[in-house]
Amino acid sequence: MPSSRVGGGPRRAERAACPRSVAVVMGTRPEIIKMSPIIRALQASGQEFYTVFTGQHHSYDLSRVFFRQLRLPSPEFSLRVGSGTHAEETAKILVGVEKVLTKERPSVVLVEGDTNTVLGGALAAAKLGVPCAHVEAGLRSNDRRMPEEINRVLVDHLADFLFAPTDEARNNLIREGLPDGKIHVVGNTIVDAVKENLVLASETRLNIRAARGPFALLTLHREENVDDPARLKRIVRGVELVSRKTGLPVVYPMHPRTRKRCAQFSISFPTGVFLLFPLDYLRFLKLESTASIVLTDSGGVQEEACILKVPCVTLRDNTERPETVEVGANVVAGTRPDNILRSTETMLRRRRDWPNPFGDGKAAVRIVGTITSGHK
Repeated sequence: MPSSRVGGGPRRAERAACPRSVAVVMGTRPEIIKMSPIIRALQASGQEFYTVFTGQHHSYDLSRVFFRQLRLPSPEFSLRVGSGTHAEETAKILVGVEKVLTKERPSVVLVEGDTNTVLGGALAAAKLGVPCAHVEAGLRSNDRRMPEEINRVLVDHLADFLFAPTDEARNNLIREGLPDGKIHVVGNTIVDAVKENLVLASETRLNIRAARGPFALLTLHREENVDDPARLKRIVRGVELVSRKTGLPVVYPMHPRTRKRCAQFSISFPTGVFLLFPLDYLRFLKLESTASIVLTDSGGVQEEACILKVPCVTLRDNTERPETVEVGANVVAGTRPDNILRSTETMLRRRRDWPNPFGDGKAAVRIVGTITSGHK
């Protein structure tokens, strides 16, 4: 599909492509967050790079606000993929990224995480013979029903650089037969991002009445949870129990997917759950940092809560972030209402003195140093 160039400066097609440039491919807001420290490290290093934003799920105009808020350069290429089935999204991303890479001839392509953008970007790079670096490699839920798990496994087996956040992630890669020489344990860029963006978040204002005292923060969006009416009803019932039994208001910036499914399935959130429209990242980060507890099905929120020393209850049957459970920051509750309540009560009593398992906040510098040195 055709891409549109949206950045300033001379068009790269009008001059020789730079064989040492780095292509940073992103498609969702969590990817922008986790790539933001890498973009800043690339800027600081003087390394030539450009960004390709696929626009998976969101319009470019909405995402442009996100780039501006995090004080990142606007993407130089926008594919405007939008929403669709997994096949539709991946195909559009593959075609669009391939066209950019064919014209730009970068020395390496950077992708992060487990979305269709990551798979499409890695496939395009592999088929063109361009080295690919996977940031956050080696995460495994061991649940192949999750589209994200399929994407993680495939991209790890395509990539030339595997930037694992932890030793546990490295061990997952070794077990799958991937060469140790490709694997670099660098920490997780979410630590870098939280440290950098908390400074920006401190400048934002929250005007949320339910968050003026102790409160629970809810995030809920995963396909396996919200597209299954029975499962979604169990989670809503569990959240109701949490609010009623603990006395904590539950603040929920409601994901558009969940809002749509609740209307479709005639499911209502009870009194005690305060529904908000989705928040920008800095307001959400500030809200998250002040919560008494977080209930979530998001992998990134599990990591952020761990780093911020906020107890977490995961509303899933498994997690690809087992390190958060091992250090005592998180418990996997599943979706049974009584388990959700019991897990919440347990975590509210837990001391917030667990260690951060995701590194020292210098992952981005290590990643940029590795890909720019040519070391594999």
